[in-house]
Amino acid sequence: MEEQQSQQNNAGQQKGRNQNRQKNFSQEPDINQLLKVRREKLAELQEAGKDPFQITKYDVTIHSEDVKENYSEWEGKEVSIAGRMMSKRVMGKASFCNVQDLKGNIQCYVARDDLGEEAYKAFKKMDIGDIVGVKGMVFTTKMGEISIHANSLVLLSKSLQVLPEKYHGLTNTDMRYRQRYTDLIMNEDVRKTFIMRSKIISSIRRYLDNLGFLEVETPMLVNNAGGAAARPFETHYNALDEDVKLRISLELYLKRLIVGGMERVYEIGRVFRNEGLDTRHNPEFTLMELYQAYTDYYGMMDLTENMFRHVALEVCGTTTIPYADVEIDLGKPFERLTMIDAVKKYTGIDFEEVKTTEEAKRLADEKGVHYEARHVRGDIINLFFEEFVEEHLIQPTFIMDHPVEVSPLTKRKSDKPDLVERFELFIYAREMCNAYSELNDPVDQRERFKAQEAALAAGDEEANTTDEDFMNALEIGMPPTGGIGYGIDRLVMLLTNSPAIRDVLLFPTMKTLGGKDQ
Repeated sequence: MEEQQSQQNNAGQQKGRNQNRQKNFSQEPDINQLLKVRREKLAELQEAGKDPFQITKYDVTIHSEDVKENYSEWEGKEVSIAGRMMSKRVMGKASFCNVQDLKGNIQCYVARDDLGEEAYKAFKKMDIGDIVGVKGMVFTTKMGEISIHANSLVLLSKSLQVLPEKYHGLTNTDMRYRQRYTDLIMNEDVRKTFIMRSKIISSIRRYLDNLGFLEVETPMLVNNAGGAAARPFETHYNALDEDVKLRISLELYLKRLIVGGMERVYEIGRVFRNEGLDTRHNPEFTLMELYQAYTDYYGMMDLTENMFRHVALEVCGTTTIPYADVEIDLGKPFERLTMIDAVKKYTGIDFEEVKTTEEAKRLADEKGVHYEARHVRGDIINLFFEEFVEEHLIQPTFIMDHPVEVSPLTKRKSDKPDLVERFELFIYAREMCNAYSELNDPVDQRERFKAQEAALAAGDEEANTTDEDFMNALEIGMPPTGGIGYGIDRLVMLLTNSPAIRDVLLFPTMKTLGGKDQ
């Protein structure tokens, strides 16, 4: 009997919950109805000969933040702004709305007596998300908020969709990346990140231009995708009936230009690598490579350190950069360690004393470092570095003098031919750039390409193949040259305190949903 009564009580409670849920649902606006109403409003405007999509221009004289930051200059003067209406409060004969533009947002005071009866009625029918143009006088409200007293308000574009609820914003990460346009509207920090990205790239360009570098452009579709250890994307060129690849690096073409006498060149461009997706990798990303004749990897170190410091100071206003849970100090000299010394520092193992591949593999077995049968001593050193050292490199650190086996395009050290004149810059345990004293010996370079082709045959899908035209260029003669590649996206991540590469790519690569990219 008690069990039966309990079941009846539970059933009653569930019925009550269902009724409440149905009541709550009935109180929520029907999204389809909202969309229908917006289209009906547009149809009314078009029938009345007031189609907002027929407007082709609007005279904007200033942005919202410029008004606020220079209020003393603009108080009492007429300005003209344009942007998206993000909120609206209608209060009889006078109302307020908030308009958001590139630089921020500003409140607008809208009164019937100033706009006129018809214009005020039109304003009241406008929706959140509509794009408007506002002209009026700059003033401060009794509540102390800098505002625009509108004497004209024009609908410039009708929004037929509904924006996310303003207090919760667009928080779904997957949706933010797929609908970046909505993300930029709803999340001010996101908009600021991409404005910062643009400023960072502009700062880099100015810095290099002032040093006499020439910005150039090189092919994206190539027959031989070399210059890095990565698997390329492949496609077919119909006009030539040839299979081609998307470039994985900018290196080999830029070096051709050094051969041609263009002594300082750089390129900022997209490269494509057929690899996985994670917080630091996207299959297409922005790479900046530069090459300078008559210098070496020490010259590249100096340029890199000075450029990072310069860009941080110019864009962020400081060389002390907050990132995640630490502060990165770009102001003090960057630490410089050889790879072998770095491994010794964090493992106690000195590979200077490990002379053979057999000894190196025995140490790897003891330490649980996975390697492949084709790997030799130099590969093992690099694996130890990745396993035990990278995580400790939080403050800016140059890791120098890599094994020749992992550096097919780099000049050997004259006193240690098993090592090369190469460095990588690490910050917050991430590789920020990769630089060489470039290999300009065509005989040595051909042997390196042969070793790469052997690795490719042994199963290394990221190994290079011989580029005969590049070899011809080297045989014509390339001067001593320093070269470097910078991952622009990782630098933007650092300077904007962004945890993932997708946060600094406007349109990151996403898996297609349900047969369509949604």
